[in-house]
Amino acid sequence: MKYNLRKSTTVKKGLVFFLVSVCSIMVVGQRKSVQERLGYPKDAKLLIIHADDVGVTHSENAASISAMEKGCVNSASIMVPCPWFPEIAAYARLHPENDFGLLITLTSEWKYYKWGPVTPAQNIPGLVNKAGFFYSSVDSVVQNASSNEVKEEIRNQVKRALQFGINPTHLDAHMYSVHHNVDFLKSYIAVGHEFNIPVFIYRQVASSLHVDLDTLVSDRDIIFDTILTAEPENFKVGMSDFYSKGFKNLKPGITYLILHTAYDDDEMKAVTIEHEGWGAAWRQKDYDFFSSPLCARLLKENNIYLVNWREIRDKITRKNGL
Repeated sequence: MKYNLRKSTTVKKGLVFFLVSVCSIMVVGQRKSVQERLGYPKDAKLLIIHADDVGVTHSENAASISAMEKGCVNSASIMVPCPWFPEIAAYARLHPENDFGLLITLTSEWKYYKWGPVTPAQNIPGLVNKAGFFYSSVDSVVQNASSNEVKEEIRNQVKRALQFGINPTHLDAHMYSVHHNVDFLKSYIAVGHEFNIPVFIYRQVASSLHVDLDTLVSDRDIIFDTILTAEPENFKVGMSDFYSKGFKNLKPGITYLILHTAYDDDEMKAVTIEHEGWGAAWRQKDYDFFSSPLCARLLKENNIYLVNWREIRDKITRKNGL
């Protein structure tokens, strides 16, 4: 009997292709959605209602605490370099059950109200202007800072929070500063991995930075596909209308809703002077909606599950005690 080498090779190739296909199908079948990994149904609509900029002022702290205690806000991020950081750090220390992350801050955007890094300025000269403050714009940070400087400041902000007794549930980025440069993004993710803390990343960054995000993250990270946050045109039309429609149109998956809660008082008006967008009146409207019975009712009517970063940290990032 003659041995047909060509036929044998074809059979082997076919067998290999079959096995690869079966393995691919098994992997896809075993890959769970974020909802399932968090213990919810696969088609669940999950939502994080997240207050940004906590620590920037007393007004921001007071309103955000109220919205968390009495309203629907279930997560917040703290700006470590800001003047009112010690106040919110003390609250977070006394309320470890609350979901507080860190809003990594590399800019200082307000006209008169300024802050600088927690790292000595001489160690990170590319992150500060001539006055020793952070730059006002993200563009200036990208133009002047190195990824090593960014990584050092991010790491030191985490360390400062830990020194003040905060147990961070996540890292976020003020003004999306680290999402504008791929090396900054890598530094941000690396510090998150170093401290075993999840970081906020959104899928749209892939196209703007021309990077495959899946090559930068591990299986203990998640990437958000949907962000819900108001823009100036939404404020002009009405915040309640914007958020109500957002809840009604929420899709299955996990959505990150970013808002800013503060009171429209003299302090906030002075800080946000000449900024209609994200100003004092804007922040009061955010507080009003997310503290209202309407917000709670819409969540229930639209079958929305509230989740927070602590669940992501403890069930995904630190799964099996890692």
